[in-house]
Parts: sequence; structure tokens; C-alpha cells
Amino acid sequence: MAERKAMPGLTPPGYWHLAWHSRGNPRSVLVERRAVAVNAALALAIAVVGVLYLSLGSVPVSPGEVIAALTGRGDMMTTFMVQELRLPRLAAACFTGAAFALAGVLMQTLARNRLATPGIIGIDNGATAFAVASILGMGFSIAPPAMALAGATTAAAITFGLSAGSGTQGYRFIVAGIGVGAVFGALTQFILARVPIDTANAAYPWTVGTLNARSGSAVWLLGMGLAVGLVLALVLARSLSLLRFKDAVACGLGVKVRACRLQVLALSVVLTGLAVAVAGPVGMVALIGPEIARSLSSARHVPVLAATLAGALVMLLADLAGRTLLAPIEIPVGIVTAVVGGPWLLWILMRPQRSRP
Repeated sequence: MAERKAMPGLTPPGYWHLAWHSRGNPRSVLVERRAVAVNAALALAIAVVGVLYLSLGSVPVSPGEVIAALTGRGDMMTTFMVQELRLPRLAAACFTGAAFALAGVLMQTLARNRLATPGIIGIDNGATAFAVASILGMGFSIAPPAMALAGATTAAAITFGLSAGSGTQGYRFIVAGIGVGAVFGALTQFILARVPIDTANAAYPWTVGTLNARSGSAVWLLGMGLAVGLVLALVLARSLSLLRFKDAVACGLGVKVRACRLQVLALSVVLTGLAVAVAGPVGMVALIGPEIARSLSSARHVPVLAATLAGALVMLLADLAGRTLLAPIEIPVGIVTAVVGGPWLLWILMRPQRSRP
């Protein structure tokens, strides 16, 4: 029987120190109190906004009816509307927002730059171009999720190659990514210009980011990828915290810098490709989610879980606003996040970065 006890004498300020014996071996873990409070608050906010998300629409439903429908105790029509029509879109919003924000915080940590999100360095646009080519049947028979992943990988490889000599650090990497993103954005517009206008109009909302009528299989694949990616990111959490320092310092503290960077980069690319395959290029979530998490969390660690939850919350709020503000006209979620994210980007540029203790 494992024995678990708190060790207050050895606990740093702001932490819980849990120690126990398992199979005769001592085990211990430090749990940051602020991180627990922030993650719990974000999860509670997602739950509240989720109920509101399921309640509002062309046919309003009270929160009580929503909860009854989710537990199978509501009337048939309400249950169908909540479970079959609105709940899948809610899941798509949560998964895509979480994936974009997780990829964003990983990429920002890798580049040591708050602007280095997958959208800004061209990964979003690469995934979009390849996925659009697949959707419009431009000589490809591969499914959009696979093509989006291939496009994200291609864009990341080109950006990394063009920034040779600086790696993933410095503004050369950012500038190379912006250029790659511009090229892939132009390629997407070229593809749309080559197809009939009706076909291009049908594909256009997807290119700016939307959650309307998303493929159930793509959402399921994203959910599985997000679960695995989040576990891997949490495993890499200590190395991520050390990667914020110079390579010599991280190496001296036991981090295999090159291998860790490749792992983080691959994880960011996969998460971005899967998210773009579902919602299109909603890049600003990868900027806003991590920034919210950092503003709420302490500066000691990379807020992996908090950024993931904040991204899901931002995507839920943005899609809810897009569905309801000008109803019955629906604003694509990518446009909503762009309107909010533009001023946010300017605020990030003007706001001094918080120093680490």
C-alpha cells in the first residue's frame, strides 16, 4: 500500500510537496499551487461557456434543458439538437483551439520568441494550401487531414532550411516563416482561381477558418492526436522550461537540446496540421491562448496545460460570437479571431516581456 504524505519542511513557497513510497522506493513530486488554481479556473470557464454555447443558437435552449439533454433526460427534439447538432461543433471548437494553442506555446518556447506561432511562421498556410488542393481535387486523392499534415511539414522544413545558421532562434527564423507563409498563401489563392467560381466560393470560408459542417472523422482524429500530443508535451515540460535559457545552460542541466528541439518541432507541426484539417487556418488562437496562460501563470514554467485550456476557451468564445452576433448570418471563426488578434498582437509588441525569477 503506497504511503502518501506532505513534507512541509522541504516544500518551496507556493508548492505542495507530495511524497510516498511505492514498492519500497521513495517517490515525490512538487505541485505548483498557482498552476492548479489557474488550470481549474480555465476548466471551469470552459464548462460554463460550453453550456452557454449549447444554449444559444437559432433555437435558444435554457441551461437546464441543455444539462437534461446531455444526461439523456430531455425531450427528443432538444436532445437531438444539443447532442447531434451543437455538441459535435463544440467538440471541434475545443479540440482545434487547444491544438492551435498547444502548438503555439511549443513553437514560442522553441524559438524563444512570443511571435513564433505556427500561423506567423507559415505552417498554417502550408497546411491550408495542401488541404485546399486535396478538397478541390487538384490531382490529389489523399484525404485533407493527411494533406494538411504534409503541407505543415513542408512549410516547417522550408522555414527551418531558409533560417539555416540561426536554427529556430532569432528574427531570421520569423522572417523566413513569414515569407514561406506568404508564398503558400499565394498558392492557395492561385488554386482557388483555377477552379470554377462556385467551387471556389464553397471552399473560401474554409480557408479563413470555420467550424461549420466539419468532418466527424477529422474531428475524431484531431481529438486522438491532441490527447497524445498533450501527454508528450507534459512529459517534455521540464525540458521546455530549460529550453528558454541558452543552449549551454540547458545542456549543462541535462537536456539533449538538439533532440528536444526536433521533438518539439515535430509535435507542433502535427498538431497544427490536424487542427488546420478541421477548422482551417485560425492562427491567432496560437498567439492569444499562450499569452493568456502566461499572464495567469507563474514565470517559472512553460504553461503547457494552461495554454491548451486557454486556447480551447478562446476558440469557444470566438465561434460563439461568430454564430450569434449577426445571426442568422454566421461569421467564420477565423475572422473573429483575426479581429481580436490584431490588436492583441500590437499589445504584445508594445508590452515589455515579463522577466523570469
